[in-house]
Amino acid sequence: MRSLRFPTLVALLLAGLTTSGSVLAAETYEIDPVHSTIAFRIQHLGVAYTWGRFGAMSGQAVIDEQNPAASSVQVEVKVESIDTGDEKRDKHLRSPDFFDAKTFPVARFTSTSVRRKGDVYEITGTFELHGVEKTITLPLERVGSGKDPWGGYRTGFSGRTTIRRSDFGMKWGLGGPVGDEVELFFDLELIRQ
Repeated sequence: MRSLRFPTLVALLLAGLTTSGSVLAAETYEIDPVHSTIAFRIQHLGVAYTWGRFGAMSGQAVIDEQNPAASSVQVEVKVESIDTGDEKRDKHLRSPDFFDAKTFPVARFTSTSVRRKGDVYEITGTFELHGVEKTITLPLERVGSGKDPWGGYRTGFSGRTTIRRSDFGMKWGLGGPVGDEVELFFDLELIRQ
């Protein structure tokens, strides 16, 4: 039997690792906006919560399973797509009293660091909303991963965090009808590119 030269042996080993499903490089994913949700809830009159969601989002994640610190996430949400189930309220939320959607049409999160603890990724980054940038941390838990019926590969994450709207210059109704703390909920399904 003829011995293999070292470069050939390395190439064969790498090819075997890749085809066996063990990926050495980071993988790029796109958010599937049809199967993803970014929602929120906020207190109304101090007696109950009002819920809403954003219907238009896009984004990309680079996931490095071997080196999570090399991973990254960017998500953009069209503020005008806010939906609380009441058009009159949604129109008010798009106004300068709240989001001022004409002046600040996009809310954006861009990661600056990623740490992994088991199935939870702690993603710290810059959150830009209403023209203000703040550092926040999103703990996202992996829900699952696998092949889809169309030959693709997907992975999904779920998480939540809390922000104060006053930190982003939204002060209408504070101390009155609308609370300050906003709970944000993320359920993101990502498609490998």
